[in-house]
Amino acid sequence: MKRALWRLARVSWRERASGPIRGLTWLLGPLSWLWARWTSSRNRYYDRVGATRVEGIRMASVGNLAVGGTGKTPLTGWMAGRLVERGVRAAVVLRGYGRDEVLLHRRWNPAVAVIVGPDRIAGARAAREGGAEVALLDDGFQHRRLARDLDLVVLAVEDPRPLRLLPAGPYREPWSGLARADAVVLTRRGASAQRARALARAVEADFPGLVRAAVHLAPAGWTDLDGMPGAPPEGRVLAVATVARPEDFRDDVARVTGSDVELLEFADHHEYTATDVRGIVRRAAGRTIAVTEKDAVKLAPHAGALVGARVMVQELRWDWGEEAMGSLLDALAAGEVGVESGDEGVT
Repeated sequence: MKRALWRLARVSWRERASGPIRGLTWLLGPLSWLWARWTSSRNRYYDRVGATRVEGIRMASVGNLAVGGTGKTPLTGWMAGRLVERGVRAAVVLRGYGRDEVLLHRRWNPAVAVIVGPDRIAGARAAREGGAEVALLDDGFQHRRLARDLDLVVLAVEDPRPLRLLPAGPYREPWSGLARADAVVLTRRGASAQRARALARAVEADFPGLVRAAVHLAPAGWTDLDGMPGAPPEGRVLAVATVARPEDFRDDVARVTGSDVELLEFADHHEYTATDVRGIVRRAAGRTIAVTEKDAVKLAPHAGALVGARVMVQELRWDWGEEAMGSLLDALAAGEVGVESGDEGVT
């Protein structure tokens, strides 16, 4: 049921949804109005009362306006890795809706503490007590209870516009929410660099100087479920995914391998069971199984039943702005960016 509802939501949010689906979007309009009123009231409250500052540690948030699949977790991982390269003791603090993001951060940056829990203030304090100089909030833009030194927002070039709020659209808050951001990074998968430039111009028209960089998430190789290098799939492929935008993954696999690829999707953050794995093997019927890194960290305990499965590794590649982002991280680590009173604070 959850998988079906998530699929219906994704279809209804597309710019060119069919007539019946578009009708559903209109029916959800009143609920979106209520969501907008609640979001506006909540933001006014935190604008008025301010946020809790955790002394002794510098804080940065990586968040978004839309739900799911914008690339904030890979960008957070990149930032954590670059801080470590600069000799900065870093931590990642996240709510942990699913194990996948927690396990990914631990795999990508073993030297970075990963602190999980719904109370991000407690998480920031734990990071400080653990010796971290900088803590990164993965998915923290709407978490307004905790003050931070830097609010970075990720915008996916592929997300539909105009912005429709939940549940009629994928947006948590309206475009005006970018006024709270310190920087924007644009991300893309299948969209062109030209579309990214067009979005950058749209953001700059309303918020001059806000866009700092643009990246694309690109396939960078293959491993097995344990992370060891592996050959790419050959022949027909079953792509299995529990990510927010599974069609993008299927298209990447097809483009890289030139294979006939079928998609088997589960709801975002789905936790695989032994029954799921048996179903995947039956569905594959001898075809190579391809999964994302996010799925691999959850499927690793089932590697014995998924012999020959391949993991598509993706990496951030910069269209522009890598140097600017590096400078921003340097300023964060040096304490040269700071909190404005009443500008931050919780979900």
